[in-house]
Amino acid sequence: MFGASRMPRITLVLMALLLPIAAFGQNFQVHYDFGRQLYSSEEADRQKLTLTYETFKADGLGSWYYFVDVDVRNDGASAAYTEVSREFRLGSKSPFAAHIEFDGGLNLYGSYQNALLIGPAYNGHSSDFSKTWSLQLMYKQTLKGGTNKALAGVQLTGVWGLTFGQGKWTFSGFADLWTGYIPEWDAKGQKKGLVLFTEPQIWYNICKTVSIGSEWEISNNFIYRASNSKKSFYVNPTLALKFSL
Repeated sequence: MFGASRMPRITLVLMALLLPIAAFGQNFQVHYDFGRQLYSSEEADRQKLTLTYETFKADGLGSWYYFVDVDVRNDGASAAYTEVSREFRLGSKSPFAAHIEFDGGLNLYGSYQNALLIGPAYNGHSSDFSKTWSLQLMYKQTLKGGTNKALAGVQLTGVWGLTFGQGKWTFSGFADLWTGYIPEWDAKGQKKGLVLFTEPQIWYNICKTVSIGSEWEISNNFIYRASNSKKSFYVNPTLALKFSL
């Protein structure tokens, strides 16, 4: 996979806001990706399937969250990406929390550049929890790895969730904007710039444990460019199933 998926963080915020109700949760997702059909030149080698497992656990201080994405092609797994985060609530009734996070993984070409993030989070919800949101402003330290140089930057993250239709439908998503390296296969030196990555999702909840839906991975300066391509903006939709355990 040319860029690591981050879809499960949406569930993190929903669970964190529902701490009094849900102290533990996990789910498994299967996403069929249409990117290689839409961009036959730039993404001919893109994965067909992404398998996701995520888990969340709350405690007296806040919460732990973990997920792993595994990208699958015809010849087997091609990448694995993970995020592990810890949030500390800043008061029992305060909307603010301290957020600490590690991002990283491996792919066919080596490793994703690992990163450490830390900063404040502002979480909110409607009275019936049908609407949830979170805004995070974090210091991001990208670590040195292989030919990649370390880089200090900033990341702004927004997350939202909306349940409607008597609980049958869920519209959720997140958007990341950060300062980082712009990936290019033929770059003589690493180029710095703004990277955008967002994944809005729509789910139809068949029952409490099974949902069917779609995710739209929208990015700019995130996916590696081929040597003969100047394209930086991509929209990669999926067809997905989610099993809540």
